[in-house]
Amino acid sequence: MPAFAKRMSQVRRSFIREILKVTADPSIISFAGGLPKPDLFPTGPIADAAARVLAENGPAALQYSVTEGEPALRQWIADRYKKKRGLDIDPATILITNGSQQSLDLLGKVFLDPGDVVGVELPGYIGAIQAFSVFEPTFAGVPLGPEGPDIDRLTDVLTRQRAKMFYAVPNFQNPSGLTYSLAARRAVSEAMRVSDAVFVEDDPYGELRFMGEALPPVSAFMTQDRYLLGTFSKIAAPGLRLGWVVADPDSLPKLVTAKQASDLHCSTLVQRILVQYLADNDLDAHIATIKAAYGAQRDLMVERIKAEFPEGVAYTEPEGGMFLWVTLPEGCSAFALFDLCIKEKVAFVPGEPFFVDGSGQRTMRLNFSNAEPERIVEGIRRMGRAIEKLLETPACPAGPDA
Repeated sequence: MPAFAKRMSQVRRSFIREILKVTADPSIISFAGGLPKPDLFPTGPIADAAARVLAENGPAALQYSVTEGEPALRQWIADRYKKKRGLDIDPATILITNGSQQSLDLLGKVFLDPGDVVGVELPGYIGAIQAFSVFEPTFAGVPLGPEGPDIDRLTDVLTRQRAKMFYAVPNFQNPSGLTYSLAARRAVSEAMRVSDAVFVEDDPYGELRFMGEALPPVSAFMTQDRYLLGTFSKIAAPGLRLGWVVADPDSLPKLVTAKQASDLHCSTLVQRILVQYLADNDLDAHIATIKAAYGAQRDLMVERIKAEFPEGVAYTEPEGGMFLWVTLPEGCSAFALFDLCIKEKVAFVPGEPFFVDGSGQRTMRLNFSNAEPERIVEGIRRMGRAIEKLLETPACPAGPDA
């Protein structure tokens, strides 16, 4: 047996990926994965873009490239920030990464030493927790409410605990589906301003708003120590594995150095195919199609939850994104429910792994973006039946016999 690095003892395997092995059975209706809907991928247009790139400039597309990323792609991202968010972003501050997940890894490499405090939302994104765990930090949870994070707790984490970093997903958060209010965004930016911590704002779902009013990123209220992450996984296709980080100019060289040590650069071919696709197609029209489909599926899931889940079960009603969050009555276990649901051939993700403080035992995440409407109807019916069974067992003290 090899002598593994001590740091690996701190890194948990992805609980969601383990659940997805269970849901490989096609008879199981799965609300577990954070998956876009595959029949919405622009397969034909991307195939056309690939053919054109290879026909017109194949040798260059198959060659090594610069670490920072294709200049045309970085410029497109900067232009879109200006068009959609009113932000003036210098393309030179954008680093193209292998999905936003690599951005998290690079930020951990550049900023985190063992023992550094990292503030994360409660509940928080498992992928970020896993990525940062490699660098052996101490996590400090900041509870989320309907309007955003607990600012008093965030201030304590940033000042008294002297956190090195605060990581957040302000738009349609994974896993909760919650969105920061405008007031919360301003409050977070002010808390960050008076601290020495860096702010990592992950925004994979911001373009997927299907109701309500678009809000500026928290980074719009900050001038330094902020890192804004984005991805093409939710608005084009996850298999492209292309994301980005907008970095402070002084920090970008460090991130570039870390990426060079990791993989030299993202695929030249894939970047050029994406640039060609973006030039030849109306991305806004494609996103509108995605939003219409996800919005309808979200509405259907909320409607069926209201009809099928017993009283005492709480849930979020997100304005966008891919997830909603369910909280069982006091004392009930989402893991116990998971076992009952698997017997009913329906799956979800128990919420506890999203909490760095060991809480969240009665919570769960449901994905509505990757299920056909008829499977949403049947899956929620099965879940409602399983919850009723749970409430009748000693595993749920909140049940009728409590």
